[in-house]
Amino acid sequence: MGNSALKAHLETAQKTGVFQLTGKGLTEFPEDLQKLTSNLRTIDLSNNKIEALPPLIGKFSFLKSLVLNNNKLTALPEELCKLKKLETLHLNGNHLRQLPAAFGQLSALKTLSLSGNQLRTVPTQLCGLRHLDVISQISVQISHCPRLKVLRLEENCLELSMLPQSILSDSQISLLAVEGNLFEIKKLRELEGYDKYMERFTATKKKFA
Repeated sequence: MGNSALKAHLETAQKTGVFQLTGKGLTEFPEDLQKLTSNLRTIDLSNNKIEALPPLIGKFSFLKSLVLNNNKLTALPEELCKLKKLETLHLNGNHLRQLPAAFGQLSALKTLSLSGNQLRTVPTQLCGLRHLDVISQISVQISHCPRLKVLRLEENCLELSMLPQSILSDSQISLLAVEGNLFEIKKLRELEGYDKYMERFTATKKKFA
């Protein structure tokens, strides 16, 4: 992409507070964005080939939404955790194995999407996020957590299609709490694998009875 095109995007972003540049084959975060650290409220760089976020991401102190779906990120810099106004963070379809240690400092974060990454565990850092109110997708890989027995997902915005059936049929989860989402519980009972889940549920209940 030519510099003139980037310049035009930067000028628009300066006026609107939104920088959106998707599907352009970018391999790195555009450093020129640092000229707009006080303007930008939204950055969307989805569907590119970005492998790393530079530490300067921490300077966007007014940023509310950061969307980096379908890139090649393998890690996130600790500096990302300085974004005290960040409410929405979408990182679906990257290669993330873990979250930065200070991730719990993203005190304004409300919506976080991490499906299609390589997270081996549900990151403990999420426990510190007091305002996190939406998990919009569940990764199939959660079914492969050998010690995960209880999964509570109440009061999110989940559609039934966002729950991988493998959670019912192939996981160790014996208590799945999904009340208050966008589907009726009786619809969950119609899913294939529900009877297998009920076997685990009943077996566990007996243990505690």
